[in-house]
Amino acid sequence: MENIEYGAIFLQFLVALGFVGVTMTLTHLLGPKRKSDKKLENFECGIETTGNARMPFSIKYFLTAILFVLFDVEVIFMYPWALNFKELGAEGFVKMLVFMGPLLLGFLYIYKKGALKWE
Repeated sequence: MENIEYGAIFLQFLVALGFVGVTMTLTHLLGPKRKSDKKLENFECGIETTGNARMPFSIKYFLTAILFVLFDVEVIFMYPWALNFKELGAEGFVKMLVFMGPLLLGFLYIYKKGALKWE
């Protein structure tokens, strides 16, 4: 009985794999095969490429991106808690404080270190 429940998922997985395989094969066989220097050139947003692609970025850029992802994930976890705030009561509030406490301390630490200041 349990195998029947997973059978539909397995069948859907096979159909998806089959669709991807057939689509990729058909586009490879039926698609145009014209290669030229202009076609093989790198393309980015319609802007002509200039300089080296290995140009170094400031570490502040990557730090800001990582911090954004960290606090964005925090907000994602806060949304269900906010929707069920009344049902969770005081226990849910304490658990959210325990969850947010270290994150708030981390935020204060990076703020104090000046990680969010751009020069």
